[in-house]
Amino acid sequence: MGAMSVRPDTEAAAQKGADRAPHRAGFACFVGRPNAGKSTLTNALVGKKVAITSNRPQTTRHTVRGIVHREDAQLILVDTPGLHKPRTLLGERLNDVVRTTWAEVDVIGFCLPADQKLGPGDKYIAKELAAIKKTPKIAIITKTDLVDSKQLAEQLLAVSRLGEELGFEWAEIIPVSAVKAEREGGAGTARDGGRGAGQVALLADLIAPLLPESPPLYPEGDLTDEPEMVMVAELIREAALEGVRDELPHSIAVVVEEMLPRENRPADKPLLDIHANVYIERPSQKGIIIGPKGKRLKDVGTKSRKHIEALLGTPVFLDLHVKVAKDWQRDPKQLRKLGF
Repeated sequence: MGAMSVRPDTEAAAQKGADRAPHRAGFACFVGRPNAGKSTLTNALVGKKVAITSNRPQTTRHTVRGIVHREDAQLILVDTPGLHKPRTLLGERLNDVVRTTWAEVDVIGFCLPADQKLGPGDKYIAKELAAIKKTPKIAIITKTDLVDSKQLAEQLLAVSRLGEELGFEWAEIIPVSAVKAEREGGAGTARDGGRGAGQVALLADLIAPLLPESPPLYPEGDLTDEPEMVMVAELIREAALEGVRDELPHSIAVVVEEMLPRENRPADKPLLDIHANVYIERPSQKGIIIGPKGKRLKDVGTKSRKHIEALLGTPVFLDLHVKVAKDWQRDPKQLRKLGF
């Protein structure tokens, strides 16, 4: 009987390591006109609320990075404000944030809602994207849960033609429903024809190979690099926008003045004191935010506190005050004070 050759386990392991694709890490950003579903998509991919969402355009003001950890890659998602025709100094600054971000990322995802025909705003953004030659661009058809398959097919075709007209090719065109993915508890794994959670996971699969080879840039478990105080302020602002969107769509800013652990609390019963100011532009808006007998402001505190406690993992005492910062969206000094 001839001698048998058995490869040692170490050699097999080394071969397996050599066969494995290199780890990738880098930045991807979602762009699109206001309210195209960018923040909802970021939250669905990360699997936790890191970007504030609202059905009122121009909600996002800070570049919130959501971090997606995978075995083969780490995606750092940069959530920018929607690019729009600016009417105020704040609007101009938000557009500058968008363009600066585009120049610094590895992949750009262009979000286009499935339930709305391509309009001048989409074409304006696509034209700006066409000027960025080297960065791969993915077209993401969002809100697919709101349309039937015929309408979705028409939108996919229209988006494909848009790239051709402007002389560039999409790296991918993918339909997703981030809302459905969130309802189903995260990105999921099954491919489901563009109708839900599986497509959000597939989106991450498509972005990962476009990132540069790199070890992870953030520790495992980190979901965002946004300072906690900024995220807390954004959660309060999201709650404050509810119910007053028609009257005060863009007039609300929130600044967290202080976040301190309550002294002399037992170790097993911590409490975090958060003092924050909600700024509006005119004295007449104060009553709208506070509501009859303070009810609206109390509701804002209750709703945002629940999200803040989930984010920070500790019980919170939230102290909210409403202040007037006259015409802050147009005043450079006020904008600086409010963090823009």
